[in-house]
Formats: sequence, structure tokens, C-alpha cells
Amino acid sequence: MTVMTDRIEMTEPDELTLDELFERLERMPVPEGYKVEIVEGSVHMSPQRWTHWEIIRWVVRQLEDHLGMGIVTGSDVRIDFPGHLNGFAPDLVKITDGAARDARGLFSPHDVEFVMEVISKSTAANDYGPKLATYASSGVPAYLIVDPYIGRCRLFTHPKDGEYGRDLSVDFGEEIDLSDTWVGLTLSTENFPRD
Repeated sequence: MTVMTDRIEMTEPDELTLDELFERLERMPVPEGYKVEIVEGSVHMSPQRWTHWEIIRWVVRQLEDHLGMGIVTGSDVRIDFPGHLNGFAPDLVKITDGAARDARGLFSPHDVEFVMEVISKSTAANDYGPKLATYASSGVPAYLIVDPYIGRCRLFTHPKDGEYGRDLSVDFGEEIDLSDTWVGLTLSTENFPRD
């Protein structure tokens, strides 16, 4: 018996761009109620729970009450951040007044003034890892992580040299002081539900 050792040389295809990846994802049967984003080139899907929405709703209402109904906020919308294939879809993002979308309909990460992520068990490592580093290095002034499993929030502010200068932990029921940021208000967490 003769063993064939011939191999067919296969070339690695060029890496897809974020636009190409998202175009392919749009053609896939993503289950309803799931958020899809790309973090460092990996596709992540996480279910959007009622707890997520309730927390997002409470924060949006407070932002609108303080800053007015004309502010630009978004939830689960794509923003391409610097780094290796980072097409994030933050749970909540506040965009700078007067910012314009690019030709693809996307805002620039430089237009982001505030980001909030509500922890999902399957993607929590992204929120505390690559996203934290990317938001800091992109100069996002305020990044709030809300964890309904332990009932705690962490606020990162004052980005400088790729890191946040301040890290504040607050339990649900306490207030989050954003008065020294562009937000200029104190957020109540009194009505945040827990999982």
C-alpha cells in the first residue's frame, strides 16, 4: 500500500473587514432578541433580557430629563472602534451634540461621550477587558458598567494615555456622581432591577 503525501497548498484568504463581516452577519439567521457585535475580530451574540432594557430605560430617562429630548442616544447600534476588528454595539451610547454620521451611516468613536454596558454572563469578560481598554484608549469620557447579577455599577472616567484615571464602584440604590463629566448629573440607581 502506498500513502500519498501530496498536499494542496491553500492560501489563507485575506481577513474580512468589519463591513464585510457585518454584511455576512446580516444574512445569517440571528435569533430575535439577540445583540451581535464584533470584539477583537470575534463575533459575540448575547440575549437582550428585560433587565437590560429596564436599566437602559432608567438611564436614558435621566439623561433626557437633564440634557433634553434632543440628545442623540442609541442602544445596540454599531460603532467601529480602533483596534483589531472592533465593531461594538453598546447597550447605551450618548453621542456629542452636532455630530454627523459618516457615509456608511455610522458615528465616529470620537463622537462618543458616554457608554453604558449592562453585563451579560456570556460577555462580561469583554466589558471588563477589551471594551474597557478600547473605550479608554479612544478617549470615551465616561464608561459605566452595570452588573445586575451582583447589584453593582462601575464608572470609569478621565481617560488619559489609554487608561481611565478614575474607577468608582457603586451598589444599586446608591447614586452615581457624573457631575465632573460632560453629563453633569448624578444618576440614580434606585430602580435598577437585579437578575
